[in-house]
Amino acid sequence: MTLCHFAGMDAHSKRTGQTRRVHAVFCPIVPPHVLDHLSRSGDPVLYEPARRTLEHDALQRTRRRITTVRMTAGPAAPGEAPEAEKKPRRTISDAEHREQLPGTKVRSEGEDPVDDASVNRAYAGLGATFELFLKAFSRFSIDGAGMPLDATVHYGEKYGNAFWDGERMVFGDGDGEVFRDFTLPVDVIGHELTHGVTQHTVNLAYFGQSGALNESVSDVFGSLIKQYGLGQSADQADWLIGDGLFTDRVEGVALRSMKAPGTAYDDDVLGKDPQPATMEDYVHTGSDNGGVHINSGIPNHAFYRLATGLGGNAWERAGRIWYDALTSGDLAPDADFAAFAGATVSAAASRFGEGGPEREAVVKSWSAVGVSPAEQAPA
Repeated sequence: MTLCHFAGMDAHSKRTGQTRRVHAVFCPIVPPHVLDHLSRSGDPVLYEPARRTLEHDALQRTRRRITTVRMTAGPAAPGEAPEAEKKPRRTISDAEHREQLPGTKVRSEGEDPVDDASVNRAYAGLGATFELFLKAFSRFSIDGAGMPLDATVHYGEKYGNAFWDGERMVFGDGDGEVFRDFTLPVDVIGHELTHGVTQHTVNLAYFGQSGALNESVSDVFGSLIKQYGLGQSADQADWLIGDGLFTDRVEGVALRSMKAPGTAYDDDVLGKDPQPATMEDYVHTGSDNGGVHINSGIPNHAFYRLATGLGGNAWERAGRIWYDALTSGDLAPDADFAAFAGATVSAAASRFGEGGPEREAVVKSWSAVGVSPAEQAPA
């Protein structure tokens, strides 16, 4: 059983000035149940890369679990830099198919594109994530204080995953049979970097419902990053996570669907998408840190219903409510769905008014997935 906390100052630390010991993090985009299905294939072209990826990911989880850091809270830096100076600082490195980080630096901030498309996509994806958080939520990089954005491409041999390790984004090239290059979907890049935002805010524990919320928050903002870049309204968006990541041999459209959890794929090799859309089908399991990639479908669907119910650009109202809840400082690291739902109701009331349509829409969206928002304690 892996209980994974994030390295960094969370909202509690910033409020109290206390020093906290927290575990470092390993958050991959591809759920272990998908790789497990692949590892049981009778085709070595499929099972060998999947088994190597599973072994790598298990080792990384163990390393992160036993690696603790002591963080002392200091003053929050958001807003200190002049607006004109709030620009990204990106560095892309090439692992050259080894598993040693960071690899060789191949592109830095402001440099021209290179011949390697993976490098350029990673660079652009980091920039798109930075822009969404700055322009829509006034957040200066993922820590709110201008943190440099680092990424490594071409990690490992046919490595079928991408992950955030607490400091950087890491992308595999995929096996070419099931998975394409992991720099292709911008929402995957945004998803992983949003784990860093969670790391520096509520610090949600990576297990059970808090872990599912952790994954869901990354899906929400990963989708918003894609929508913002494409200029899509909530009604125009596909609400898919990892669209284009599968090769043509896979019967599926993406890793997850926020619009219709449980329908993203149904494949002889991968199995069927196990995500539930409501609490009625909540999956109780000891694997995948208590089903963090599975039960995230429930808060994902709540957000989808809110965004489409409100209409317009999802980052303007629905995304703002989710961001305010995430950064409120009122959530505990072990917050469950009800606690997070309560925080979003309070956030909607605070920003848009107690009697506004936004608050009512939030309550309805959670009710539709079977979650009753917990009442927030007065500040």
